[in-house]
Amino acid sequence: MAIDSDIAAEKLVVPEIAAPVEKHRVWGRLWGDPVARLALAVLVGLVGAIALGPLLYSASPSAIDFGRAFLPPGWGQPLGTNDLGQDQLARLLIGGRISLAVGLAATLVGISLGVGIGAVAGFYGGWVDGVLMRLTDLFLALPQLPLVLLVVYLFGDPVRRALGAERGIFLLVVLVIGVLNWMSVARLVRAGFLSLKQRTFVQAAVALGARPWGIVKSHLLPNILGPVIVAATIGVGNALLAESTLSFLGVGFPPDVPTWGRMLYDAQNYIESAPYLVLAPGLAIFLTVLCINTLGDRLRDSLDPTSR
Repeated sequence: MAIDSDIAAEKLVVPEIAAPVEKHRVWGRLWGDPVARLALAVLVGLVGAIALGPLLYSASPSAIDFGRAFLPPGWGQPLGTNDLGQDQLARLLIGGRISLAVGLAATLVGISLGVGIGAVAGFYGGWVDGVLMRLTDLFLALPQLPLVLLVVYLFGDPVRRALGAERGIFLLVVLVIGVLNWMSVARLVRAGFLSLKQRTFVQAAVALGARPWGIVKSHLLPNILGPVIVAATIGVGNALLAESTLSFLGVGFPPDVPTWGRMLYDAQNYIESAPYLVLAPGLAIFLTVLCINTLGDRLRDSLDPTSR
């Protein structure tokens, strides 16, 4: 469930620092890649359907009609209906909004923590770096999936009572996934800061009396922004998978909130009798994560001067 492996994270920052690539060249190389264009087109289509579909498709995702239970895909119900007679396409579109929102929000939490901790460790060095990196190692050693399950199980009900069923579990899942996915980003940023601190322009800024925050904001962060964007792109897919895993195990969102993982959980008993109930959410997860990870991988290649 981590955003990326530690070794890949530390290597990812090197090309951006060694030879910065102009923005228009990066996007030109990315757009010139047919695989990247295909992944982007599919992803835009999925996001567009999720964003506009509920506005154009009038079926209710929550209406129960046992007389329409287990209807196969057809003209009136393009993806069929489930055991409660609920329209699968309507649930898929609404669930996509929730799943993507969790992925984006959890990634934002993880990236924010990782950039902050990595920047402090890399900029100050010494005992500060040692303490923060040992903290990072501690989090990396934790068994993440069992820990996530335990946290959601222990705090799920109190959070639901305090903030509501949907909002409470959304915040809890986002925070748990995000807090356990900052470590690789922290190492990436730290490696970048340690390398950049030795560069002439940074040492000149220090000699001229520039404030630490000014140096970080003007000279250090901009030079590691590219690799961080790549890590964030890959992190969205991993966070979406993490949410789907939690929902599939029955500890994520409640039954009336149709996330893609929850739809898989509800359909697991009908794989043989109604396989279409599994295919739609499973394919949505597969395509979304595949396209996001492909774009992240191609963007990393575009930022790498050795691939030119």
